[in-house]
Formats: sequence, structure tokens, C-alpha cells
Amino acid sequence: MALLSDLGTEIVIPVCAVIGIAFSLFQWYLVSRVKVKPDHGGEPAAKNGKNGYGDYLIDEEESINDQDVVAKCAEIQNAISEGATSFLFTEYQYVGIFMVAFAVLIFLFLGSVEGFSTKSQACTYNKDKLCKPALATALFSTISFVLGAITSVLSGFFGMKIATYANARTTLEARKGVGKAFIVAFRSGAVMGFLLAANGLLVLYITINVFKIYYGEDWEGLFEAITGYGLGGSSMALFGRVGGGIYTKAADVGADLVGKVERNIPEDDPRNPAVIADNVGDNVGDIAGMGSDLFGSYAEASCAALVVASISSFGLTHDFTAMCYPLLISSMGILVCLITTLFATDFFEIKAVKEIEPALKKQLIISTILMTVGIAIVTWTCLPSSFTIFNFGAQKVVKNWELFLCVCVGLWAGLIIGFVTEYYTSNAYSPVQDVADSCRTGAATNVIFGLALGYKSVIIPIFAIAVSIFVSFSFAAMYGIAVAALGMLSTIATGLAIDAYGPISDNAGGIAEMAGMSHRIRERTDALDAAGNTTAAIGKGFAIGSAALVSLALFGAFVSRAGITKVDVLTPKVFIGLLVGAMLPYWFSAMTMKSVGSAALKMVEEVRRQFNEIPGLMEGTAKPDYATCVKISTDASLREMIPPGALVMLTPLIVGTFFGVETLSGVLAGSLISGVQIAISASNTGGAWDNAKKYIEAGASEHARTLGPKGSEPHKAAVIGDTIGDPLKDTSGPSLNILIKLMAVESLVFAPFFATHGGLLFKL
Repeated sequence: MALLSDLGTEIVIPVCAVIGIAFSLFQWYLVSRVKVKPDHGGEPAAKNGKNGYGDYLIDEEESINDQDVVAKCAEIQNAISEGATSFLFTEYQYVGIFMVAFAVLIFLFLGSVEGFSTKSQACTYNKDKLCKPALATALFSTISFVLGAITSVLSGFFGMKIATYANARTTLEARKGVGKAFIVAFRSGAVMGFLLAANGLLVLYITINVFKIYYGEDWEGLFEAITGYGLGGSSMALFGRVGGGIYTKAADVGADLVGKVERNIPEDDPRNPAVIADNVGDNVGDIAGMGSDLFGSYAEASCAALVVASISSFGLTHDFTAMCYPLLISSMGILVCLITTLFATDFFEIKAVKEIEPALKKQLIISTILMTVGIAIVTWTCLPSSFTIFNFGAQKVVKNWELFLCVCVGLWAGLIIGFVTEYYTSNAYSPVQDVADSCRTGAATNVIFGLALGYKSVIIPIFAIAVSIFVSFSFAAMYGIAVAALGMLSTIATGLAIDAYGPISDNAGGIAEMAGMSHRIRERTDALDAAGNTTAAIGKGFAIGSAALVSLALFGAFVSRAGITKVDVLTPKVFIGLLVGAMLPYWFSAMTMKSVGSAALKMVEEVRRQFNEIPGLMEGTAKPDYATCVKISTDASLREMIPPGALVMLTPLIVGTFFGVETLSGVLAGSLISGVQIAISASNTGGAWDNAKKYIEAGASEHARTLGPKGSEPHKAAVIGDTIGDPLKDTSGPSLNILIKLMAVESLVFAPFFATHGGLLFKL
């Protein structure tokens, strides 16, 4: 028996979640102590010199009583916050309609499995026992779908709120030095990370316990109904990612092409009409979209592990503590990330620009090392020494140390993927410097080098994912893969903190430029932003790697639930599925890229029109019409997010209903295999182009100075590369990992229907 009793488990999980929420609120309180309202006479120096709420300014030129700058920052922050909030509210109205419609669909499809009968039925895996009726599964799956969707939406929304709250505060702290600004940006990221990890865990845990009141001993039905939670989380994430990605990149491309290339004005110049839309976009795409996305991954990994566990010895013997192993890993993750965060904000202080990136990288390393110890503790206290795991119809005997290795393999594979991504996207290393160097001969060579870099960056992450799949499957079948995915996501709070830090720093730089602060401040925010760009790429690497493992685990659960004993590639039914599945990521990327292109076209025309028609705009005597640009981005993203979303949501339903579960299993495998490769190469290519541009702009090394300054021919070529990379790294790439997971979790939720009524065309 496990050392931790069932009662202990029932206390530990919610307590860890509450600690996570409390910690995030505390971090928020610390951020809120930086004042954005102009205050007369300056604050007295705070006792706590480290967090320096009242430190003297380093720059004499910007005295502490510079009311104009503070008032201007507050005004710009307000505009960004209002833009982001109004966009998300409009988006959620559209998504709400979809959510209701899809919930009805889930209920009808799953209810019809037994013809809406309320009689108990024989269990799927154990025919001697009676389980709750299919109608109950339909109802509870629908409820958990709605809960997952709401939690996902809230994760994104709270993330956006804290980011727009912190951006101006980061700018104002940058007047005191780069270390102070870093702490504010990082703390704000931590607020989002901990709130999301703790909320996701708490809602899932409460849902399981409430459902248990009805299901009682029928754990198989209970955890089958819980899978709706993952589906809700990911379906909202898809719309958030695609909608936000189109919004942010339409504005970004429009602002860059006209502002930097045609008019030769700096980035985030207040004369540029698209500049507010661009800064709003960072919050709705990179923050709200990323938050929902990682929440979706977390929910699905937990659901996949729980489904497999419910039909293994944990579920059959009703061992609640062992059953909650996935949730206990996440609980430990929150505590580990809490300690890790203190290393960045309290134990060490950043004094120079060159310390920023190492500090962020240390976060990943520290959290991984501590988590390895944490997983060992959870495994030895919560699992029996030996147990059986369901493996395609048979039960496989597994030792607890084997499960420990499965989780660790996922955890360390995540770290490897993170560092490989960093090597290929940070301008401290040769790959990005080579791309920057290729700008000497124009945009074409820059594009060729960038694409080559992206394709090459796929190699090591794929091997890392392959090794972790092989090891975890050999030890503990599909359950092993599910907990490996959870291992990769166990440090989600730290991962998200690092990830959200990027867009916050980016916004801070924009506010500094628009408020007319000195170039020294802009240099500091640029340094924060360049590190943020790399960490954002690391975050995307994590999201893609975990999506691959999560998707495979869900695929295994789907195959078990649909009653398929083996998937034979040589049968034509499966092979055509593989081909079509491998094509889907291309179709999806084509839709999202074209949406960004057509929205950017409108944006470029509008920005040009304003420069040509508003007298005094270039001289800075007239104000541009920011609202029209915000409207163009909003309209385009809401209109264009529907077709790609429909493609992902409808494919499994159509294939499963008309072609059956075997073809559907082919489609899932195909989309997983090609989607992962395109996602990694797209996000790394885009990240490398962006940092090659920043490398030239910063002019920090002798080599970079030969390519610059801003406005030189190599710099213009770099801007074009960056503009092409924008939709790759922020729209298509990150949305693809949702495509992979979403199709798998949707197939799992609808598996009972497909197994009973699917394959209509082959039945004719």
C-alpha cells in the first residue's frame, strides 16, 4: 500500500492549489506597489532596498517628479488594456455561442450510444460488472466540457489582465535600472503561471470529487466523463490562439512594413497608427492565447493519465491515492515552482543586461532538478511498489520506480527541447548570427538561411520526444506516455512565468518609446525584450513537445476506448487516414497564414492612408487615428478564426462518423507526425528572424555593428525576414500544437459513439 492515505491525498491536492493561488496573489500585490499615478513629491525610500519601491533614480535626466512621463505611461497603459479587454470580450461572445452548440452536440452524440436509455449497462472493459448508463456519461461529459472551457477562458483573461497591469510598471521601474524592471516583469509572469496551474488543478480535483458522488464505484465511467474537461480547455485555446495570433500579427506586420521600412521611423513610434493595435496584440495573442494553450495541454495530459489509470489496477481496486498520481505530480510542481521563482526575484539580484538570459535559463534548470526530487517523493509515498497498467486489452505489471523514470524522461526531454530551441533562436549563438550575416546580400538570402535553420532545429527535439516515447511506453505502456507528458508540464508555473515575461517586456519597450523616454530606458527594455523573445521560443518548444506526448497518450486512450486491438498501417482504411492526417497541418497553416496576410494588407493600406492624408503626422504635431487600426485587427481576427477552428473541430466528427475508428486512428497518427515537425520549424524560424533583426539593431558586437545601424540595407532585409516570420512563430506554429491535441481529445470523448455508430460509408 502507499504511504499517503486517501485522506492525506484529499488534503494535499487542494492545499497545494490554494498555496499556488495565494502565492500568485502575493506576487500581484508586490507588483501593484509600483505606482503608475503621478505622485507629488516622490515616495520616501522604502526600507526594502532589494525590491526598491522607492529607490532613487539612476538617471538624473528623468527626475522622480517627472509627472508628464508617468501620466503618459498611465494613459498608454489604459489604451492597451481597454483594447485587449474589449477584443477578448467580443471574442468570447463568438466562442460562447460555439461552446453552447458543441456542448449540445456532445450530449446528443454520446446520449445516442445506447439510444438515450437510463438503464445501467455492462462496463466497457469488464463485461461482468454493471456501469452507469451512457446517458450519464453524455451529461457529465457535457458538464466537464463546459467547466474546462470556462477555466481555459478565465486563464487567458486573467493572464491578459495582469500583463496589461504590469507593462507600464515595468517601464517606470526601468528608470531605476534593468534589475528592477526585470523583477516587475518576472513577478507579473509568475502571477499568471501560478494562477493558471493552481486553478487548473483545483477545478479538475473538485470536478472529480463532485462526479464521484453520482458514479460511486464506477470509476471507469467517472473518468471517461472527465475527458470532456480537456476537450473544453483545448477548444477554447484553439480560438484564443488563432484569433489572438491573427490580431497581433496583422498589426505587427502593418506597423513594421510601413513604419520601419517605408517611413524609417523607429519601432513603437507614437506617430505610427498601428502601434496601439500591435501592443494590444501582444497581450491577446502571446499571453491570453498561450495561457489557454498550456492550460489545455495540462488538462488533457491529466485526463489521458486518469482514463488509462481508471481501467488499470488503481481503478479496479479503487486506490484513490494512486489514482490521483497525475494530480499529485502537478501539486508537487506548484511547490517546486514556488521555490524556483524565489531564486529569480529574491535570492539573486540582476545588476547588468548580460545577466537577464542566464537568470531565466537558471529558472528552467533549477525547477527541473528540484522537480526530479519532487517526483521521487510523490512516487514513493503515493504508489504501491507494484501494480498493473492497462495495455491494449492486457494488464502489464509495472514497478513504481519504472513510473518514476517515465515522468523524469518527460521532464528532462522538456529541458532538452527548451535548450535546443534557445540555441537556435537566441542571438548569442552562431545560428542566429549566421542568419543576421546573410542580410548583407538582401532579404532573399536571409529568408533562405532562416528556413534552413528552422528545418534543422527539428532534429534534436524529435529525437528527444522519440526517446521519451520509447522509454515511457516500454515501462508503463500508454500510461507511461501520459505521465511523461505530465512530467514535461509539471513545471508549468515556471514555464508560463518565463513565457509571459516576454510580451510584458515587449509592451514595456513600446510604452517607453511612445511616452518619449530617453534612449537609455529604451535600451534597457530592449534588452529585457530580446531575452523575452528567446524565452517565448523556449515556451513554444515546451508547448509543442508536450503536445506530442499528450496527443499520443490520448491516441492510446482513444484506441483502447474504441476497442481497436491494433492499428495496421497496411490496411487501406488506415493508410488513407495517415495521408489525410499528415496533410491537415498544412491546410490549417495555409488558412492561418493567409488570414494574417489579408489582414496585414488592410492594415498596411490604412497606415499608409493616414501618413498620406493626416497633415502633420510625420512631424509629430497631429495624432494618428489608433482606433481604426484596432478595429481592422479585431474584425479580421474574429472573422478569420472560424474556418481554421471549424477544420480542426469537424475533422474527427466527419471521419469517425463516415469512415470509422480505424481511419480516424490513421488521421490522428498522421496529423501528430507532420504537425509536430511543422510547428517546431515554424516557431524557430520566426524566432531566429526576429532575433537576427534585434541583433543588428542592438549593435552589441563588432560583427553586428558592421551590419547596422537601424535603417541600413542589411537592417531592412532583416525587418522583412522578421515580418515573414511573424505569422510563422506567433500564429501558425503555436496553433498547430493545439490542432494535434484537440483532434485526439475530441476523438477520445466521442469514441463511444464512433465505436457504436461510426463508419457509415463502409456499412453501406
